[in-house]
Amino acid sequence: MIYGILAAVLFGISAPLSKLLLEGIDPIILAGLLYLGAGTAMGLLLSSAKLRKIESEARIERRDLPWLVGATLAGGVLGPILLLLGLQLTHAATASLLLNLEVVATGLIAFLLFRESVGRRAWITILAVALGGAFLSIDLSSGLAISPGAFLIVGACFAWGFDNNFTGKISLKDPRRIVLIKGIAAGSFSFLLGVVLGRPLPLLIRVLFALALGAISYGASISLFVLSLRRVGAARTGVSFCLAPFVGVALSLAVFRQLPAWPFFAALLLMALATILLAREKHEHPHRHVAVAHTHPHRHDDAHHEHYHAGEPGKTDVHVHEHKHDDMTHSHEHRPDPHHRHSHRDDSHRSPRNG
Repeated sequence: MIYGILAAVLFGISAPLSKLLLEGIDPIILAGLLYLGAGTAMGLLLSSAKLRKIESEARIERRDLPWLVGATLAGGVLGPILLLLGLQLTHAATASLLLNLEVVATGLIAFLLFRESVGRRAWITILAVALGGAFLSIDLSSGLAISPGAFLIVGACFAWGFDNNFTGKISLKDPRRIVLIKGIAAGSFSFLLGVVLGRPLPLLIRVLFALALGAISYGASISLFVLSLRRVGAARTGVSFCLAPFVGVALSLAVFRQLPAWPFFAALLLMALATILLAREKHEHPHRHVAVAHTHPHRHDDAHHEHYHAGEPGKTDVHVHEHKHDDMTHSHEHRPDPHHRHSHRDDSHRSPRNG
């Protein structure tokens, strides 16, 4: 889960720093600049790799485009705009912690729409995070009403929940190209939308700051996130992303020096316990792999990739080509990565270690 954790840390700093940028940049324009920064950074990285003739990732194919378009619209356009609009109405620390509801959205969508397995620990985590989100959504100044800012941020979390699951479908492909396309397409759309709506353009120094923040908090973070999706699946990657709000909370309290009301601390405790609980999850049982042929980076040092071809690489050498997986049944600890998306209808095969 290391890639998911690193992605979370980089994304975690985005909410408080974006809150600062909102003092001089319109939310829609800022959303465009953040994703343009991400796409530009990945474009430069990909160009550098081509110059050095480094190619260790599978290219995006035509059949991947529907998932990529869905991820771009949901996570690259709708999610950032809703978040930044919500940030205008919410304390940065509260907004950062409320982003944990992305875990709930990702897990529910993964289970309900894509039939990804979600164990007991994951469900407990999702429920705890949802309860924490309910605490954070309360507007104490209006009785027990739902805060408008919180409502917008919850919407952003569900947009990113769809994004996570769509991206999970193409997570075996080059994360740099995924970020490049999402960043340039979504960033250009949001920026032009802001211009068409007559939103004012920011000062150059703020533009450069926004592009740099986008390169780090969205570009590098999304690349690491995709690498995590291909290893542990959407639901568990979403849970490792629980760390992001805590990073945002710490930075927000340091920058803005505003102590939130008591619901914030109740939610903080719930979400911290939920994160620890899922980090201890283990999942092992006999499971079947159906025969399939696909292309992605792999090595020959595991039971899933014991095949032979001309120019046989070393067992630990990463290489890319189309290869076939034979039908097989075995047992080992695993996560719902692209090689282990199976149902658990027959609980008689499940190990007591299951989460």
